[in-house]
Amino acid sequence: MIQRSTALKIRKTHRYLGLFIGLQFLAWTISGLYFSWTDIDEIHGDQFLRAKIIEPSYSDLISVDEIAQKISSLTLVSINQTPYYWVNGSSLYHARTGELKTEISEDEALQVAENRLIEDLKVKKIEYITATDAHHEYRERPLPAYAIHFDHPEKLIAYVDAKNGQFQRIRHERWRWFDFLWMGHTMDYQGRDNFNNLLLRIFSLFGVFTVLSGFVLWGSSSPTLRKLLRKENE
Repeated sequence: MIQRSTALKIRKTHRYLGLFIGLQFLAWTISGLYFSWTDIDEIHGDQFLRAKIIEPSYSDLISVDEIAQKISSLTLVSINQTPYYWVNGSSLYHARTGELKTEISEDEALQVAENRLIEDLKVKKIEYITATDAHHEYRERPLPAYAIHFDHPEKLIAYVDAKNGQFQRIRHERWRWFDFLWMGHTMDYQGRDNFNNLLLRIFSLFGVFTVLSGFVLWGSSSPTLRKLLRKENE
């Protein structure tokens, strides 16, 4: 049998461990409930995208040999019904004239977004962004970019790459709540997605210790277990 002084130490340890990690346990539980009760497609913003997008076909395109640089990768992209070659992930060329295009315009970015999104969304403002931090909702995506804000209850924002005119992301309030809760769930308060961070490992270990100390505490204070041990010793 565990001595009373030892049992008191276990109880005290369990109590302080529970107090120390209780808020994080609550964050894990609340975020887990939110994740399990939400549709991930809606979090991604699929409800704001057109169900079907018809990609245009083009003819009379110039040969890639006419582009004034060596090519390691090439993608045909459409910007406002105009064909362009996106070359080596860095340069945009008109696919009929070969002219280099440094960036798309604000109007072109808006047309790209409207081609991907459902109708009747009213534009509130268009922002040109050149930098983001680790907490920005457009983090780790191509820059510069246009952030197209729509007048919508969910504070809808569409992002379009200013270099190649490609639609990148759509963000809204439910996604932002998901992102915030995900940060608390992973305990990565710098970039959200690092599951191997030290803080998460420490709290996970404390969580195991808390559960184990609870089992030991139950065993040391259970009348039923005491009776069973007495019978075995008789």
